[in-house]
Amino acid sequence: MQNILTIVNICSIIVSIKVVMRMRKRIFEIIEVADKKDKVSNIYDVGMMVTIIASLIPLAFKATNVVFEWLDYITVAIFIIDYILRLITADYKLSGNKAKAFILYPFTPMAMIDLLSILPSVTILNSGFKLLKLFRLLRTFRVLRALKFLRYSKSFVIIANVFKKQKRVLSAVATLAVAYVLISALVIFNVEPESFNSFFDAIYWATVSLTTMGYGDIYPVTTIGRFVTMVSSIFGIAIIALPSGIITAGYLDEIKEKD
Repeated sequence: MQNILTIVNICSIIVSIKVVMRMRKRIFEIIEVADKKDKVSNIYDVGMMVTIIASLIPLAFKATNVVFEWLDYITVAIFIIDYILRLITADYKLSGNKAKAFILYPFTPMAMIDLLSILPSVTILNSGFKLLKLFRLLRTFRVLRALKFLRYSKSFVIIANVFKKQKRVLSAVATLAVAYVLISALVIFNVEPESFNSFFDAIYWATVSLTTMGYGDIYPVTTIGRFVTMVSSIFGIAIIALPSGIITAGYLDEIKEKD
């Protein structure tokens, strides 16, 4: 009789484990970007996007009130639940060793964005803890909640694929841009040192020239300095045009593949 009960208990445990695994798999399917046929997942995605927008509303106002505080309570609670659900289903998200997946997931880019968007509001749970008050310094990270939209953006997925496929070419362009900034800064800093208080000012000027912004707060006044600026600006336009063309071409190729 005892052996029969043991067998029954083992069978019930196995069945429970299978049920839990199926539940975890279904949870993963719901919280990930929805398939067109999955209505529940679509509802979850829409709900999360509404929550993200609602959490950003208080940031548009300098003053706070009871409504904004309760809005923060509710949205942060939802973000915490979402983070926990993503953590307990991390093995479905990350391939490879399932045990390592739960350790590695918190260090993935989107998981870090999720965590950093939650931490600044931890103080609302208990303002009495001095340690938690330190998170008030991180309240600026609430803006990172806007980046949570990237998880549900199909355009971002396409752009991410473009960067993955073109990373070697883009890395070469980035190296060229950094070299341009440093060389231009060195040249202008030595040609016209009286206009730049430090080498950092020269790097700032070179970066602004590269992006063709031209704020006008730091600028050369001598003829040689202006000539360097002219040459630097021409090369800057060419360097800026390179990644734009690469990304645009890659984006069009991705759209054609999707179609």
